[in-house]
Amino acid sequence: MPHGSLAYRDEGSGPTLVLLHGGYLDHGMWEQQIAAFARHHRVIAPDARGHGASSNAATPFRHTDDLAALLHHLDAAPAVLAGVSMGGATAVDTALEHPRLVRAVVITGVGTSEPTFEDPWSLEVLAEQQRALATGDVEGWVEAHLRFAVGPHRAPEDVRQDVLRSLREMALHTVSKHTADEPDHHVPVPDTWKRAAGIDVPVLAIDGALDSPDHLAMARRLTTTVRDGHSTTVAHAAHYPNMEEPASYNTHLTTFLTHLPG
Repeated sequence: MPHGSLAYRDEGSGPTLVLLHGGYLDHGMWEQQIAAFARHHRVIAPDARGHGASSNAATPFRHTDDLAALLHHLDAAPAVLAGVSMGGATAVDTALEHPRLVRAVVITGVGTSEPTFEDPWSLEVLAEQQRALATGDVEGWVEAHLRFAVGPHRAPEDVRQDVLRSLREMALHTVSKHTADEPDHHVPVPDTWKRAAGIDVPVLAIDGALDSPDHLAMARRLTTTVRDGHSTTVAHAAHYPNMEEPASYNTHLTTFLTHLPG
């Protein structure tokens, strides 16, 4: 890509499945899916710009354009795009901005790249993040960010500690790549909710049943807005069901992929 490079995993062969990670994480959140789906698919799992091992932004950019450039470079389109949180938003953006590259979209804990937070619990977590950011408390910001992984219905000790440890390590690594005074070069895709009804590929939401009401509502709004929307939930998981309950998440995704046309 211009002004830097994107790191990615590219494994297996067959129909292309792209796995897009959540904000401040990296492709390591998809280890259980890469291993499972590379048996029958070409699985591509990139680190978004400014995340993981990918370059930081030096000029204005859009995640969707980075993804489109990668798919063209790898001759890997059309692809099924599966993303959690920020990654799901990128998948939806790509269905809007680069529709010929997209065969289907799978989202988790997100609607479009224009999020809406109204629930008191979500607003509390976001305020906690802002307080940590204002004081330069990096570890405090990461711990606040991890509250979304726990969700509003559990305590941290109720969540698999290996999952929280992995999320913490990825987030700390990505945050360490940036400085407090770094310009935000990301350019948003406009009018995503207004345009979402025009998405004509199948869309599936695989949400954690214990995710926040806001995240669940955004995903439900998208699947009821698009022409071919479907939704399912993973029990005993919140914002990252692919990590907490990989067998269940993989089953839902496999079923969806198996019944895609073409």
